Amino acid sequence: MRIITWNCNMAFRNKSEYIISKKPDILVIQECENLNKNLFQNCLQKPCRSFWYGTNINKGIGIFTFSNYEIELLKIHNPEFRFILPLSVKNEESEYIILAVWTQKPKYHDCYTEQIWNAIHYYSELFKNENLIIIGDFNSNSIWDKPKRIYNHTNLVNKLLEYNIYSSYHAFYQENQGKETRATLFMHRKKERPYHIDYCFISEKLKNKLKNVIVGEYEFWTKLSDHTPLIVDFKE
Repeated sequence: MRIITWNCNMAFRNKSEYIISKKPDILVIQECENLNKNLFQNCLQKPCRSFWYGTNINKGIGIFTFSNYEIELLKIHNPEFRFILPLSVKNEESEYIILAVWTQKPKYHDCYTEQIWNAIHYYSELFKNENLIIIGDFNSNSIWDKPKRIYNHTNLVNKLLEYNIYSSYHAFYQENQGKETRATLFMHRKKERPYHIDYCFISEKLKNKLKNVIVGEYEFWTKLSDHTPLIVDFKE
């Protein structure tokens, strides 16, 4: 199974063919237009199911599935945590509980991590699921930690570890948080301003099935967005 997250930097209908060429089973797109925009007009392969959430028709979060996966927004969803969506994604063979993430800046300060920190506490009952994935654009990294701030990135990672939930990238490459050698964001698309802010956190069962993690190449993807995709493969 292959899951991909990518902040497309808007106008997804003009870029979808490039990410579809990576053959996802599950695709999570931030800054995605709503479903009325004919998003896959240039694609040979179309998703079997699509789900979109947002308040701006040009800039929400889209989840698209292939391999006959159905998508359901769980009743536990709390709209207070904008763009952190608890979903059931399943077909006849398997079911995944997915938190699709695109964190937003709070009204009164600039720490994106507050939103996801509060959300993981609210949705903690979901973390008992063996096939759990928390994936998307977190807009955070340990390099920006403020030690006195309880909801900094390092504390977020450590809280997830209490539930045996791991970053797939860091598990696969054996790198420490804040020491990533592959960037998922190039600020203003400049190669000299790389950051790693997109993540796929997974339950222990999925960690044991982790097959590959790929970060998209700067030279290709920054023609399309300031983010590169994060691609995660699991053994069947």
